[in-house]
Amino acid sequence: MSISIEVARRVMEACKQRAQELRSPVSIAIVDAGGHLVLFERMMAPYGWATGNISLAKASTAVMFNQSTDAVAQWGSGIPGFASSMATMTQGKFIMAAGGWPIRMGGTTIGGIGVSGGNAPGRDDDIARAGLAAIAPSPAPAQQAYHPQPAQQPSLQPTPAYPSISSPSQSQAPGSGFASPQQPSNSMYLGNDREPSRDDEQLPFEDYRESNGGQS
Repeated sequence: MSISIEVARRVMEACKQRAQELRSPVSIAIVDAGGHLVLFERMMAPYGWATGNISLAKASTAVMFNQSTDAVAQWGSGIPGFASSMATMTQGKFIMAAGGWPIRMGGTTIGGIGVSGGNAPGRDDDIARAGLAAIAPSPAPAQQAYHPQPAQQPSLQPTPAYPSISSPSQSQAPGSGFASPQQPSNSMYLGNDREPSRDDEQLPFEDYRESNGGQS
């Protein structure tokens, strides 16, 4: 899969708009996945012709290593002779300077972009990233998170009930308003339950002796 001319034009227009906002006329090169030139524009024509070759080298280097040219410069600078040997091997299409980026769509590298001629540090990289943003997928609309509300739980605390327990020894007399004592049905009585008579009363000891003729 390689970049189409329609996509390349969208990237180019976004880069030019950003360059105009920064008042920084630059050269912009867009290559396909094989490093072949697809689209090129030099905003400061007829001057600045050297920036044209540099922008093409940045785009090719980004595709070659599938990373930004700034990242390549950071690790490549620690390898002696790396920059010169790579420039010779690629016929001048390799450079270690910020301003080049691979162009990816759907996780696949389809080309590269290189910008050169920025009139301030970081301008080339800023303009190149503006072109990448033109084809970046739009973020999915945020969906409102669903937070289920907990169901109302019924009260599990029972209501205390205290049944009235009447005393077994008392009951309410009908129409009396107060309790009257009652004897339980299984009560046992010892002796006679009649009223004691006077004859049953115990006599004093003196009277008892006289009634018995003084015998003791």
